[in-house]
Amino acid sequence: MRKALGYILTPIFYICFAVSLLIFHPIQWLCFKLGGYTAHKKSVDLLNSFLVACNYTLFNRTRFIDNKSIPTGRPIIFVANHQSTFDIPPMIYFLRRFHGKFISKIELAKAGIPSISYNLVHGGAANIDRKDPKQSIAEILKLANNMKTKNWSAFIFPEGTRTKTGKMKTFSVGGIATLLKKNPNALVVPIAIKGSYLMVKYGMFPLRPFTSMSWEVLSPLDTTGLNAEEIVKKAEDIIKEKVEA
Repeated sequence: MRKALGYILTPIFYICFAVSLLIFHPIQWLCFKLGGYTAHKKSVDLLNSFLVACNYTLFNRTRFIDNKSIPTGRPIIFVANHQSTFDIPPMIYFLRRFHGKFISKIELAKAGIPSISYNLVHGGAANIDRKDPKQSIAEILKLANNMKTKNWSAFIFPEGTRTKTGKMKTFSVGGIATLLKKNPNALVVPIAIKGSYLMVKYGMFPLRPFTSMSWEVLSPLDTTGLNAEEIVKKAEDIIKEKVEA
């Protein structure tokens, strides 16, 4: 019954999602041209509020458990597990005060996807070519420098790929280590994502309706005396305890 409803509701979801991207593409362009980074970011934040709201067309519950004790005005590395494509909009919108940027595949930046590609090119993301290690390191270093000089933050999915079962994969150290090297005093904050893999249980069509999903921002890690590998392992263990409990 749930899957049958998915066939009915999924087209509505995708229409709302696509219309949001199409409407906000010229809005982003105009904001960037007239108001620079600040205006552009506000348009991106608003776009992602619409993308989060698209979940209501599937009667899905998006529960975001914020952590208001985390300070602003300093670099933060948000480390999260990765369950679906739809993990991203809630993180951008609900944590918009931290100016978080993603490390993304360069293919997405070049794909010409309305709103998404434009934001990746102009919004400060690190768009990496996985076939070109030199380019990838340069992009991540550019983001790391912006974190240091502009107090931006970074969102990282160290698993590299999305899980299909809810079981976490081993976290990779690379990108986090590069960011920490330039920002040794950055806060490392885990985010535990639960349930979003169920939204794509049947694939991208149909999407699964009546799905409960949550994003929980956990306390910053105590990284005193730890190297990058130990920090990443600590984040992995804490998130896994929340996600797979």
